[in-house]
Amino acid sequence: MATLGIDIGGSGVKGAPVDTVRGDLLAERYRVPTPQPSDVTSVVEAVAEVAAQFDGFDQVGLTFPGVVVDGVTRTAANVDKSWIDAPAARVFAERLGKPVTVLNDADAAGVAEVAFGAGRDQSGLIMMLTFGTGIGSALFLDGVLIPNTELGHLELDGKDAEVRASDRAREADDMSWEKWAGRVQDYLRHVEMLLSPRLFIIGGGVSKKSDRFFPLIDIRTPMVPASLLNNAGIIGAAVTAEQAAGDPGAIQTDAAAARV
Repeated sequence: MATLGIDIGGSGVKGAPVDTVRGDLLAERYRVPTPQPSDVTSVVEAVAEVAAQFDGFDQVGLTFPGVVVDGVTRTAANVDKSWIDAPAARVFAERLGKPVTVLNDADAAGVAEVAFGAGRDQSGLIMMLTFGTGIGSALFLDGVLIPNTELGHLELDGKDAEVRASDRAREADDMSWEKWAGRVQDYLRHVEMLLSPRLFIIGGGVSKKSDRFFPLIDIRTPMVPASLLNNAGIIGAAVTAEQAAGDPGAIQTDAAAARV
């Protein structure tokens, strides 16, 4: 059964068919800019454009930059507010004509990393953090996802953490790597204090430049870059969609089930 993964981000919508056993893309991914404004109708059409580039898939996994509960998008911090309480899974399924599973974007990236990447075979509490347009978080306990944590919205120096420490904030404020790393360090220490994770997996586009800022961060918790980079969301979305297809009554969030 072929599965298409599509990752809806603040700046782009990208997708590809996925080998959910190996955790690989089966074709070169296709990307379109995220529409502005990023309202429901416009984003659905952008997703449809991506899906139209591929044939032979039976189901679709979609990531969304916000809280997703039972296929309904509950928050919309980095997309148009029309997404709040939108029946996303139903809307996408009607447009694409295929079964659709929708989950939080950081959760999807974490599912992929725990199944195939930097978090594979890690026990205890581990956290995936994606630094991009915002800060996404995914929390796993012994390989099982605890969904929709949204820990990028913790307060940091009196402001939403992602306003100060996201990669978008680094670029918008033209921060040096040293200054930005200091903010990321403050954020990670705050999360350490609250949760004491065994491992931080750092994802998002900036993870490709981990050598520029990892050496500048001093925390107690081990920290590693995501190994699947920008494909993690696509892969995790597809894995979750395939799990959901195996149990139509519920989305299975145990990433360990996807391991070879």
